[in-house]
Amino acid sequence: MRKGLAAQRLVAVFLTGVLLFNYPVLSLFDRPAGWFGLPMLWVFLFVTWAALLAVVAWIVERGAR
Repeated sequence: MRKGLAAQRLVAVFLTGVLLFNYPVLSLFDRPAGWFGLPMLWVFLFVTWAALLAVVAWIVERGAR
């Protein structure tokens, strides 16, 4: 994969993260309780952060080949 394509994908992941961690989306998950008694905001942040890290790792590893 060309480095330019990997860079474009990383920028797209960054912009997706900016949108997901912005106020209007975060306010959707401002609930008192969710899974295992945790607030839904914490669950959303953990799942989103883990997914973004996994996608970035996949892009970087795929670009290294």
